[in-house]
Amino acid sequence: MKTYFITGGAGFIGSSLAEKLLQEKNKVVTIDNFCDFYDERIKENNIKNCITNINYKLYRNDIRDRQAIKKIFDENNIDVVIHLAAMAGVRPSIENPVLYQEVNCMGTQNILEEMKLHGIKNGVFASSSSVYGNCKEVPFKEDMVVDFAISPYAATKKANEVMAHVYHKLYNMNIMMLRFFTVYGPKQRPDLAINKFTRLMLEDEEIPMFGDGTTSRDYTYIDDIVDGVIKSCNYVINNNNVYEILNIGNSSPTSLKEMINTIGETLNVKPKIKQLPMQPGDVERTYADVSKAKKLIGYNPSISFRKGIENFVKWYKINKELYL
Repeated sequence: MKTYFITGGAGFIGSSLAEKLLQEKNKVVTIDNFCDFYDERIKENNIKNCITNINYKLYRNDIRDRQAIKKIFDENNIDVVIHLAAMAGVRPSIENPVLYQEVNCMGTQNILEEMKLHGIKNGVFASSSSVYGNCKEVPFKEDMVVDFAISPYAATKKANEVMAHVYHKLYNMNIMMLRFFTVYGPKQRPDLAINKFTRLMLEDEEIPMFGDGTTSRDYTYIDDIVDGVIKSCNYVINNNNVYEILNIGNSSPTSLKEMINTIGETLNVKPKIKQLPMQPGDVERTYADVSKAKKLIGYNPSISFRKGIENFVKWYKINKELYL
């Protein structure tokens, strides 16, 4: 049995990961500030299957609170840190870049500092496919130059990759930086397109389609993401002198039009589309080359987009009251 510390532990990815780690008989310590980015009832629902588990512990604090972070590290014998907490979203980051800098960069610095001071060597940190911006070459590979961010959110994620490398070199930490590609599935955040579009279609409302529908995303199902994180944890635990950046995606982009149509077909609804201009900060496409992750950690995404949408819709219909 190992003890995992998950930041952002009541969020979409964090709570799904916590459930899996508890199923595997581990101890899970989490922190989440239940911020007002969306209704906190959603996060309470996310953790309902964890909260009664004797091996689960939740701290309701903010990663910007250094003393709160220190207390967590003092009170728990942590084996691996899984750092997921962040202000999320490209478009909101353009509206409030200072907040994104404070949470995503200073919050990450607090985590790294306490890892250093408590002698914790193993970490798996969430980065994002947004760091690739509008790279012309596809699929996106980890060794591409990603110095040309087009949103504050992307810039903070790139900055975290660089700072994590500093701690790896100076303090011999084993750190994996995971560039997640558009995660979806049960518990997906309400601001994300698949969740939002499902709600709108069920309410017979218009779907806002930014651009002509040809933009594409490498949608990655939550179970595949969780599998990639756990395999990365095992890798840092069992190896030395690790600093790696890995794409955790599906390597099968889906266009915006196809995404909308797949949800419509699953719901047996004809989408009503309202076409709008492209939004600042949006990228034209994301497309993960996952060959490095396959080779290094045995990552192998297996859930097709249509199957993932079917799973999400089934879950959403049961939990839709939370999103109305």
